[in-house]
Amino acid sequence: MQDIRLLVVDNHAELRRVMVEFLQRQEGIASVREAENGAEALTVLANEPVDVMVTDLIMPQMDGYTLLEEMRKLPLDPTPKTIAVTALGRDDFVMRAIERGVMYYMVKPFDMKHLLRHIHEVMGISSQEAQQSLRPSLVGRHTQSLDERLSSLFLTIGIPAHIKGYSFLREAVKMVIEQPDVINRITKELYPGIGKRFDTTASKVERAIRHAIEVAWSRGRIETLNRAFGCKVCTKEDKPTNGEFIAMIADKLSMERTA
Repeated sequence: MQDIRLLVVDNHAELRRVMVEFLQRQEGIASVREAENGAEALTVLANEPVDVMVTDLIMPQMDGYTLLEEMRKLPLDPTPKTIAVTALGRDDFVMRAIERGVMYYMVKPFDMKHLLRHIHEVMGISSQEAQQSLRPSLVGRHTQSLDERLSSLFLTIGIPAHIKGYSFLREAVKMVIEQPDVINRITKELYPGIGKRFDTTASKVERAIRHAIEVAWSRGRIETLNRAFGCKVCTKEDKPTNGEFIAMIADKLSMERTA
């Protein structure tokens, strides 16, 4: 099996470290370079050959989309095959990446074994050869923080980070995880508590959270939410109340933390 030269591009230092260390330990991997953003990645690409690039899409200085566009302007031999790993699961983000040459699109969190399998697939390595190269005892997985898991889940179901309800929802879910019975005092304690932290009113918090849920439902990402829960918890016609949505997310993440 051929030796593969890799480049891992991600501004999340801990996840990048986990990916790099895992890949370095696998047979058939000749080298694993790393970069914090697209600009650093272009410097690496201009100076040494890379067979496969694994890149995030949202990064400071130069994002993954720009990196893919600029990479095509370089006289590279070979031109790296690209796998995107990101928290952005929306269809338009996926299509934008594919249009720029991405061969696989993986939504965080992901299993490192799946990443290695995709690397082998883009290099044309058979599944039998790939299985022989995998060292099961070394398979690792990045453990996301609660903030990272919330960000990943909200973006995947279509709640954009720039609207106020996104931040309010994150805070609400975290409050309910830490103090479950506060969900029963949503108007008297939860909304006012969030309002105090963000210097706004409880009524504005309630409206912003309701708007965020409406945005997710209007984008039709309900099946994505159901897949995340592993069962049918919602339908397009049955939109949950603020309290139901917050309780549902908090309950899921609480179970993940104790699993």
